[in-house]
Amino acid sequence: MNKIGLGAIIGAISCTFALEAAATEWNVSVWGKRRAFTEHVEKLAELVSEKTKGEFTMNISYGGLSKNRENLDGISIGAFEMAQFCAGYHRDKNRVITVLELPFLGVENLEQEVAVSKAVYAHPAAVDEMAQWNAKLLMTSPMPQYNLVGTGEPRDELADFEGMRVRATGGIGNAFAAVGGVPTSVTATEAYQAMESGVVDTVAFAQHAHLSFGTINQADWWTANLNPGTVNCPVVVNIDAYDNLSDEHKEALDSSVAEAIDHYLANYGKLLERWDSVLAEKGVAKVEISPEVISAFRAKAADPIRVEWIADMEAQGLPGQELYDLVVKTLAEAQSGS
Repeated sequence: MNKIGLGAIIGAISCTFALEAAATEWNVSVWGKRRAFTEHVEKLAELVSEKTKGEFTMNISYGGLSKNRENLDGISIGAFEMAQFCAGYHRDKNRVITVLELPFLGVENLEQEVAVSKAVYAHPAAVDEMAQWNAKLLMTSPMPQYNLVGTGEPRDELADFEGMRVRATGGIGNAFAAVGGVPTSVTATEAYQAMESGVVDTVAFAQHAHLSFGTINQADWWTANLNPGTVNCPVVVNIDAYDNLSDEHKEALDSSVAEAIDHYLANYGKLLERWDSVLAEKGVAKVEISPEVISAFRAKAADPIRVEWIADMEAQGLPGQELYDLVVKTLAEAQSGS
């Protein structure tokens, strides 16, 4: 074989090795099934692959890599590179972001939820706390205000919440406890069974979850406007995996977040537009709670829980008041369009 032929073969082999070395494959742990709640993760994977011409790919696993309550632990040990979790699943591990789960914050839409989450995620206290788990906050999974589905007679008076067994996590669970409810934090995937077996009387979810996890199929009624709060569910990446990305792949990931969130918002908007028809189709009554009942609920739940949360955070050396003030300031700016 002449030198030119040998050189060509060596060059081809070298190029192959270079391409293999440049390829990046991440495993992503989520749960349930593909739904509105995971559309930004799906879109992110699509965008990253497009921008890197297939050199950076993500394998999204719906429950195959970890249980949803263990996703943050999996990130911390590098079992996978990206994951989604909800703050209420392990409040002691992600104390800072639970400020976003305080009841009756006044968030009016998903865009405002994105704004306040982004502000808190960027706060040094949030960055530092997540770093303890080798996790970097990448983006939120914005959800509308939670509302109840239940069976039997609608619970539309404050007295009806006394003794009510409700699937509710985080600040929403605390809110119902403040008015005599009995919250349980079974996971989203366990909610249908809990409702079917009578372990809970009601389930608090955003609209997509009532659909995805089947609780709407058990329901006689749905509260249209109780709006006690929502949960905060970040998407995080393993810090080591992120730091090991090439500059090109890191840019592909970072630059895709905003577009992935926009896709999520547009997709969720379509679901909200057809929600009334879903209720009608399934024979679920739409219950409007009176302003007086909502005001009484807020008075018992919002202020006392907020004060207690701030004091608890400050006692642990975290800037509770500063974080709450950041949410209020960011929300005001988002609502004024500034």
